[in-house]
Amino acid sequence: MSDVFEAAVARVWPGRDARFEVLGGGITNHNLKVEVDGEVYVLRVVGKETDLLGIDRSVELAATETAAAVGVGPVVVAFVEPEGWLVTRFIEGGTPSLERMREPHMLVRVAQALRAFHDGPPIPGRFDSFRVVESYRDTALARGGAIPAQFDWAHEIARRIELKRGDASLRPCHNDLLNANFLDDVTRLRIVDWEYAGMGDVFFDLANFSINHELDATAIATLLGAYFGEVRSEDAGALELMRFMSDFREAMWGVVQAAVSELDFDFAEYSREHFQRLERTAATAEFRAALGG
Repeated sequence: MSDVFEAAVARVWPGRDARFEVLGGGITNHNLKVEVDGEVYVLRVVGKETDLLGIDRSVELAATETAAAVGVGPVVVAFVEPEGWLVTRFIEGGTPSLERMREPHMLVRVAQALRAFHDGPPIPGRFDSFRVVESYRDTALARGGAIPAQFDWAHEIARRIELKRGDASLRPCHNDLLNANFLDDVTRLRIVDWEYAGMGDVFFDLANFSINHELDATAIATLLGAYFGEVRSEDAGALELMRFMSDFREAMWGVVQAAVSELDFDFAEYSREHFQRLERTAATAEFRAALGG
């Protein structure tokens, strides 16, 4: 694999004295920290057949540029076609721990960062979690994958959620707010990895962050209060519903990856874990109240 990375760096910076190291992080792409002439960059070398996951690299580029413009994303330096590799400025700083991200002052910073992007200019692309899970199902079946038995039940719940959220206004959203996608340089909280970005429901972003960081009721109230300026029961209910959709999307993402990926990773177990978590969400009194029975 190192030969592949060396070739990629040489392609982007031909004839230059470039040194690189592999950054930890995602299981879809490879991110390289590259030093060239005293400048430091991140080169994202995309994985195989990521279009099957609903990723459009031109949308990722536009979203990253928009995020940079509103102060919450890395600065884009280059876009390498036809592969769709992205080169951005390296952000000094680190990823806060899960525990630190749950602290009230950090939740306020997260809310501010999300609001800045959500209130920014439109981006190309659409992210509809209700269609995404169906698309993942179809892709997995076309590639000979197996669809978990829980799909039909979860899809019926999703249909009921869509009746309540289907007319939500469309805003620029990130849609993949894992903890690894946050970088803090102390002065500013930045968000990276915009490959699933698109116009969507802001409550998916809020729910996605909430469940990925295992926020309790108090922390969720802090997040909603910082985002909206107050905590309203209808907002808390919308977030609860979309927590289910966040895990449904993630579970079906694992199903697709199990069918198409060549990576040494247990995607089937990943999918099972998210189906189990959405089942726990659906069993709570808060979720049943938000769903209406």
